Amino acid sequence: MAKFVLIGSGLAGGLLAAYLGRRGYDVDLYERRADPREGNIVGGRSINLAISTRGIHALEQIGIGDEALEHAIPMRGRMIHQKSGALHLSPYDVDPKKCINSIGRAALNTTVIEAAQRYPNIRVHFNHKCSGVDLQSAVAHLETSNGPVSARGDAVIGVDGAFSAVRKSMQSEIDNFQYDESYLAHGYKELTIPPGPDGSWRMEKNALHIWPRKSFMMIALPNPDGSFTCTLFWEFEGPCSFATTKTDNDVRRFFEEEFPDAVPLMPTLVEDFWNNPTGSLVTIRCAPWFYRDKVCLVGDAAHAVVPFYGQGMNAAFEDCVVLDECLQKFPQNRERAFAEYFRRRKENADALANLAIGNFIEMRDKTASKTFRAKKKLDHALEAALPGIYLPLYTMVTFTRMPYAKAAKRAQIQDSMVYAGLFLLAAISVAAILWLFASCSHAPVGRSAI
Repeated sequence: MAKFVLIGSGLAGGLLAAYLGRRGYDVDLYERRADPREGNIVGGRSINLAISTRGIHALEQIGIGDEALEHAIPMRGRMIHQKSGALHLSPYDVDPKKCINSIGRAALNTTVIEAAQRYPNIRVHFNHKCSGVDLQSAVAHLETSNGPVSARGDAVIGVDGAFSAVRKSMQSEIDNFQYDESYLAHGYKELTIPPGPDGSWRMEKNALHIWPRKSFMMIALPNPDGSFTCTLFWEFEGPCSFATTKTDNDVRRFFEEEFPDAVPLMPTLVEDFWNNPTGSLVTIRCAPWFYRDKVCLVGDAAHAVVPFYGQGMNAAFEDCVVLDECLQKFPQNRERAFAEYFRRRKENADALANLAIGNFIEMRDKTASKTFRAKKKLDHALEAALPGIYLPLYTMVTFTRMPYAKAAKRAQIQDSMVYAGLFLLAAISVAAILWLFASCSHAPVGRSAI
């Protein structure tokens, strides 16, 4: 069997190693950070994970679905926090059993790494930072505390995130390699709502909380210990932004004005704001994702997306499923397997990137509006009335395994039909009113017009 060198033992790296181990491949998995099971998780820079159908399916295929979800918290809808303090729960789906799950990154990372290490043909090496890859020979160059080392395999797979060293080597060595990265004008900052004195959740546990404020927003996801991890998405620059917030009073004034119901729940707000770094939000598109039968990219290394559909991890896990299927389909032709994987995933990764940016606009601008909530209710009513025929976009993306591109196209067609139907109903209503008015106007005096 072939030997794979995997770079990056994050969520997708650990899962892919388990898939390859199950197939009998020899795998060396290298990670630049220390072993997360030893408590080496860097805090203060997290957007909580929301795992849904695609990601759960990927875990179930390797037999660790129940184990991974043991400490997950189901979230059945968005809890919208208005400035007035009013709350509105917007369910994700007409079926209350359909929910997304808040899950801790550290616990899930540990689960997938341990799943990989159950196979004797998998070896995991921490504190090995990849500095580059020789594409022709499938050799990864690594830096360790004891000096540089090299790892040779039949193929190298980059699962090393948005700023992938493997992809960087492809950019420099492959002619006409296509690469595009685009940043939002917004950054993000992690904040915390601690548990209550008795360890309870101080807001609705089974919801994703959103404070939509037009050009910016804050979200909060529940954790098993009763806390919430909050994330502020705010402009880097502008009259009211990260750049103009310079003092403790600036921080307090901004939050008291914009998120008044959250401030009493955040005793370490000012400390968290200054101590936690401000992260950037990047979308990365590139092509191709492979070089011959020697190198391949998976997850954020191939297609980083902004986090607003909660699908980044789910899409990366789905990559693992598809690559595994392609390697099974073409066991003697790895280059063809890589090419088939790229063909199946590229269009869908690009569609997800667009959907994620669109959902940011929806979450920050629209979720507080009555018109938006009415549209969501109409979606759910149509879904209930036409089961299996009408599916809202969010349902297709989050609660099915329909390809992202197909879901986006189907949603466009459905919306066109709904709006055309509403326009037709409006036109008929107007015509009926005009006819009734005309009939009344010409009715004989003294006789009823009806």
